[in-house]
Amino acid sequence: MVIGTVIDEVARTVDSVGARVSSSLFDSTLRLGVTGLARSGKTVFITSLVAGLMNRERMVQLKAARSGRIEAAYLQPQPDDTVPRFEFERHLAALTGPEPHWPDSTRAISELRLSLKVRPAGFLSGLQGPHTLHLDIVDYPGEWLLDLALLDKSFAQWSAEVLERIGNRPEAARFLAALQAADPDARHEEPVAQDLAAAFTHYLTDARAAGFSDCTPGRFLLPGDLEGTPALTFAPLPPNAARRGTLGAELQRRYEAYKAKVVKPFFRDHFARIDRQVVLVDALSAIHNGPRAVEDMRQGLSDILAAFRPGRNDILTRLLRGKRVEKILFAATKADHLHHQQHPQLTAIIDALTRDARDRAQFVGAETAALSLASLRTTTEELRSHNGQDLPCVRGRLLNSGKSAAFYPGALPQDPTQLLAPARQGAESWLDGEFQAMAFAPAALSLKPGDGPPHIRLDRAAEFLIGDRL
Repeated sequence: MVIGTVIDEVARTVDSVGARVSSSLFDSTLRLGVTGLARSGKTVFITSLVAGLMNRERMVQLKAARSGRIEAAYLQPQPDDTVPRFEFERHLAALTGPEPHWPDSTRAISELRLSLKVRPAGFLSGLQGPHTLHLDIVDYPGEWLLDLALLDKSFAQWSAEVLERIGNRPEAARFLAALQAADPDARHEEPVAQDLAAAFTHYLTDARAAGFSDCTPGRFLLPGDLEGTPALTFAPLPPNAARRGTLGAELQRRYEAYKAKVVKPFFRDHFARIDRQVVLVDALSAIHNGPRAVEDMRQGLSDILAAFRPGRNDILTRLLRGKRVEKILFAATKADHLHHQQHPQLTAIIDALTRDARDRAQFVGAETAALSLASLRTTTEELRSHNGQDLPCVRGRLLNSGKSAAFYPGALPQDPTQLLAPARQGAESWLDGEFQAMAFAPAALSLKPGDGPPHIRLDRAAEFLIGDRL
């Protein structure tokens, strides 16, 4: 009886040790960052991606899903106890419920862990059992990412760049008037600083609504618990002496405090730990808003990639220089707002917009890609006759009225330089007509068991981002 008990305890110990060894050998973690500027669809992307990985019938371009090697996918508590959980269930209910609607947009950082149990492929399949990939998805506002560029800029540099950029923008009229009335070399008075900060925040809000991407500091738009603090009470100023006790000196001090106490902790605690990254881009809205918005987006995407430390994550790289981003995907969202005949043009545009930045990343060893996708398909396609020709249209439920309507946005050019060249040259409008953007509401869905939400090329995005780890 005692011998049997001892044998049982030894067996349990061996099983426990074996399970721990197996876990250490065959379990891995991949940290995926998801970002994009305002209204690019981050929340919908994450929700649809997770739903599609849990119900994989529509993920046919993800090889591990198509071959049936993903045995299970399940949600677990995320590893960072101080980061809010991404509200997957609430967002999925908003998109797929009886009265579908768009979920709330990203306003702060959040995280979700999805664990995938996968059978190995090839000759290893007969030698070992399934392994587990823990996919930690980190959602954060793109405006925060643009702030990383501030780390290399002094207050004077940042102020000069901002004031030069906004000088001719009507959205900046209120702030420029307040700036004209203020004296940076005068004694610091808090009401003046607050008025300048409020006027500058008003400009940033209007600029983002007008389609501009260069809206830094990002926390002015998404302040959270920092609202009203001195760290968010500053604004760009013209050159000044910045003598102690003056308005200029105080705003400069607060700018440096913003970098030290807001931007650096975000980089250290979250951004620097990312393995793979997807940057979502609402290129269609930028094209609709005109050449200035397109050029602004191009520069913003270049600044975003400059914030990454791209390269291969081999052992020496991690030891000597810290973790680096191995793969970066630039994805033009809302492809369902176009007939599929125009998807190649949209992909070519996002490829051209990010080409300079992607070339730099590839040079240092990172793998990059550009594609067009729709995280949640909201439209159907049809051809409608007009003046003797068939126009490729999409039909969807309009966001404002809820009515169904067919829509032809206009033709995207076959050659992306027809957009990028006038944008770089400072053109005020497109010479060959305008491109219209429409806001569609989510369509009512009837999903069969095993079906994730309908999408366009979300499975191809997943294959690029995580396929090699499956």
